[in-house]
Order: sequence, then C-alpha cells, then structure tokens
Amino acid sequence: MNYIDKIQPIHLDILKEVGNIGAGHAATSLSTLLNRKIDMKVPSVRIVPFSEMMELTGGSEKEVVSVSLRIEGEAGGNMFFMLTLEEADRFIQKLMNDESFTFHDRNVHTIGFSAMQEMGNILSGAYLSALGDFTQLKIQPSVPELAVDMFGAIISYGLLEISQYSDYTIVIDTILTEMDEGDVEIVKGHFFLLLSPDSFPVLFEALGAGYGK
Repeated sequence: MNYIDKIQPIHLDILKEVGNIGAGHAATSLSTLLNRKIDMKVPSVRIVPFSEMMELTGGSEKEVVSVSLRIEGEAGGNMFFMLTLEEADRFIQKLMNDESFTFHDRNVHTIGFSAMQEMGNILSGAYLSALGDFTQLKIQPSVPELAVDMFGAIISYGLLEISQYSDYTIVIDTILTEMDEGDVEIVKGHFFLLLSPDSFPVLFEALGAGYGK
C-alpha cells in the first residue's frame, strides 16, 4: 500500500485543528506587526495530486510569491507558503500603505520583500510550533527563503524527494481576514506540506491517531 493511501480523514482533521491553533498564534503576531486586527483560519486540509496542486495557483507557469523552509528533526520535509502575485501585492500595499508596490519590480522597495518574508516566517513558524506542541516532536524549521518565480520552478525542489514515492501533497488552505475601519480584506494562500515518506508514521503516531501497517 502506498503510504499516502494510509492517511484517513482523522489525520487531516487533526492537521486542520493544529493549523487553526497555529493560525490563532499567527493572527496575534500579524495584528501586532500591522497594528490592525487580523483573523486567520484554516478552512480545509486536503491531499491532492501534484497536477491539482499546480492548478491551485493558476498552473505551473503562474508567477507566485513563496516563502519556503526545510523541516528538520524527528519529522522532515519541506513547507511552502504561496500567494499569487496579485494577493501578495495587495497585502504588502496595505501593509506599507503604498499602492505603487508590486513584486513584478524586483529592484525597488526591498522593505516590501522583507515584510513578505517576515509574514511567511510568522505563519509557517506558528504552524510548526503548534505541530511540535501537539506531537512533542522535535521539529526545527530552517531559515525561510523568499522567492518570486513560476510556481513549477519554486515547487520543483520540494518534489525531488517526495516524487520518488508518491505524486500527492498535503495542502493547508489559509484565509487571512483584515478588519480595518469596518472593511474586511481577505487574502487567500496555501501551505504545501511535502513530508518525507518516513515522517508520516512518526507524525501521526505522535498525534495519537495511529497510521496502520
């Protein structure tokens, strides 16, 4: 049996619960960073084939903004947080109060790039921290890296290892809601969690869900 076939709805429900706990911590940090109220939720966690994963952001040639990191320790793999350029532009424009900012221009507004990396760092760090608290596993993230490129080019690194065993990934949908003077601004992004195959039994046994043989 393929290792991905052993994943049951209870496993995804647990990851969603962990995600929402992490989202709560991230929302608090982002609210402090932005000096305005931010709400963050994880509406769904699902397993999708690589082909569908590519379509979530508009295809392999769609330009995206990504903050990625390597997961190390007792569970290993790669995590990517991705926004389309349009979503990323909108978020940083509001953060900097500068509607001229765009990730299409790589040579200006370096503070905007730093702000996006910090946001990705907060989101991914909060999720992994919640996962570590739940499982009591020692999980360390590497230093996050920011990239602006085609989706296929960015994700290819993380696929090198996992594609030897499967063509599926775990997608953690993320919605950030910003409430500013009565307006509600929604930014939708995706975490792509590419765990190494031997990390699945370690992770789900630690979560108390079992994993089968």
